[in-house]
Amino acid sequence: MNAAPPVRLVSVESLRKVYPTRRGVVQALDGINFQITPGETLAVVGESGCGKSTLASALLGLVSFDAGTIEICGNVVTAGPHGATMPPRRDVGVVFQNPHSSLDPRMKIRSIVGEPLNAVLGMRGKAANRRSSELLSQVGLGPEYLNRYPHQLSGGQMQRVAVARALALEPRLLVLDEPTAALDVSVQAQILKLLKALQARSNVSYLFITHDLGVVDYIAHRVAVMYLGRIVESGPVDEVFADPRHPYTRALLDAVPVIDPRRRRQPAPIDGEVPSPLNRPRGCAFAPRCRWATSQCRTAEPELCEGEPGRRAYACFHPLSLGKDSEIRRGPLAAT
Repeated sequence: MNAAPPVRLVSVESLRKVYPTRRGVVQALDGINFQITPGETLAVVGESGCGKSTLASALLGLVSFDAGTIEICGNVVTAGPHGATMPPRRDVGVVFQNPHSSLDPRMKIRSIVGEPLNAVLGMRGKAANRRSSELLSQVGLGPEYLNRYPHQLSGGQMQRVAVARALALEPRLLVLDEPTAALDVSVQAQILKLLKALQARSNVSYLFITHDLGVVDYIAHRVAVMYLGRIVESGPVDEVFADPRHPYTRALLDAVPVIDPRRRRQPAPIDGEVPSPLNRPRGCAFAPRCRWATSQCRTAEPELCEGEPGRRAYACFHPLSLGKDSEIRRGPLAAT
């Protein structure tokens, strides 16, 4: 008997975003497809400029999208001839990269955490203070922090406040855009442990945007690898990291430092630079840098071969395998 398909919390289909410029058109998102189920973490990785933050902004309604469909908690928005914008939703929260810039330095922590309670729920006074104190407790901060200003907190404490504010309306999805990138390594570990504990307790889902594959290996269930506005490989983290099928995924994994000398291998070099989004190459966008590219790769664009939700998918005419060229890194990054 076949298992029932997983319940979708988020579904994105054929999402496209174009930025017109004086020098031409930038295709920031080019046909993005993915799903997120309740209690799941999907990590989105890729080099700077690949479209990760634009994707987050589209889900949050901060930028419009030009084509495709976004469905969140059963609410569907489809882009028409003039595009569309996802309306702000109380069941979607966000934590930005830099807490120094995402927290108002003129507001006390009680006002920062209580702002969504006031604006959306009309909660004020003692009720708002009590709820703000409860939210701070969830992220490991005591009530004494309510009367402090952001400059009186460490970077890790400020990011905990940002998480508490994001949880104020009890969202079902949190969009986390590089939430640990501006923090020291030891503080990063604290924030990641906090996020895992919050997810285990509340079953909240995460869209986790990062460039750190070690973070992905620790916190995510599935990973989507982006290159020049497209997803080139996706699937469960352990499967993708143990057996990458797209050459770009393998290049990212090869770039991760390995401490154990017995596990080190000479990484396959990547030629050239990321092509300009104003002058995208014909065919596969990664072909100019791929050592396995053929004439087919340079003339036709591979489609993302998608399976069932949560299964492996990759966009490559000549996918890698464990026996191709040399042994590929196996096992979780945390063990390296």
